[in-house]
Amino acid sequence: MKVSYHGHSVVKVETATQTILFDPFISGNEACDLNADTIKADVILLTHGHNDHVGDTFEIAKRSNALVVAPNELAEYLGNKGLRTHPMHIGGKHTFEFGQVKFTQAFHGSAYTQEDGSTVYTGMPAGILLTIDGKTIYHVGDTGLFSDLKLIGEMNDIDIAFVPIGDNFTMGPEDALVAAKWINAKTTVPVHYNTFPVIEQNPDTFAEKVSVGEGKAMKIGDVVKL
Repeated sequence: MKVSYHGHSVVKVETATQTILFDPFISGNEACDLNADTIKADVILLTHGHNDHVGDTFEIAKRSNALVVAPNELAEYLGNKGLRTHPMHIGGKHTFEFGQVKFTQAFHGSAYTQEDGSTVYTGMPAGILLTIDGKTIYHVGDTGLFSDLKLIGEMNDIDIAFVPIGDNFTMGPEDALVAAKWINAKTTVPVHYNTFPVIEQNPDTFAEKVSVGEGKAMKIGDVVKL
């Protein structure tokens, strides 16, 4: 299984038979090396409904007939737009053909801004635990620091965790280092930084300070094999 990072919070997971995308914000994301017009996915996992996370879900899912797994209200909104969805919610898990998905809490917001400028509430934000062939990926989602991250780390053997460090909209590097310690992943990767001026951070400095497991500042397109 190959896990790659593509800027902001975009993560791609490739198994022998499936391509899975987390939060595919590609168009308008200058850091992303993917092409929204050509990339195909079997599954799209969404942490919440903000436009910089839903991203190109509509286009990719319609072209690829991808299954979109998302918090209930967001899944309902996307389903009403014609996408194939599976709604879930915090604390719930489900075993799919491609692996097991469990949604965890995250402290943030969740609303989608439509082309006409109107905003649609899309339910609670979340983190996502994805387990495939005994390997667990934790996409923490957009969140501030909260103490149940320690419980999540104790309850799950996490191989790689993607943790936001940008500050302003999510936790910053200092809080993210505490989160990394609590999550206790074998590898911690910083995400959600440098996309906009207000969230500029140094991922290498963060990675060097990770005190549990390995801190890894993945460059755009970098791949980790699990």
